Amino acid sequence: MTKSGSPEGRSPSQLIDGRIEELGDWRGEMLSRLRGLIRQADPEIVEEWKWRGVPVWEHAGMICTGETYKNVVKLTFAKGAALPDPSRLFNSSLEGNTRRAIDFQEGEEVDEEAFKALIHAAVALNKSRARR
Repeated sequence: MTKSGSPEGRSPSQLIDGRIEELGDWRGEMLSRLRGLIRQADPEIVEEWKWRGVPVWEHAGMICTGETYKNVVKLTFAKGAALPDPSRLFNSSLEGNTRRAIDFQEGEEVDEEAFKALIHAAVALNKSRARR
């Protein structure tokens, strides 16, 4: 699911598609793969484009952002510190009280089931906080 109304006249999903294409290397492939896993985990996810070029996935609040750097694709979970992570996917931004991130490097394998479980947990946390 996407929201419309971006200032560029394109939907957030179209802008994310463009980012993936413009990267044209392993980072685009990784971002595309992670995006697909997020959508599989939660078909009701909403894609946004914020802060002048950051893909964001939301459901009852922010789930995560997807940033690309020279050596990593970083997914930062807005409420990651409150999420269970039995597979120890979080490997970055571990010192904070709120956020947690996963840095994916070139050639790195993705534990798809653990990743989808993390997305499910983030959605459940957002929904539980929304009910309060």
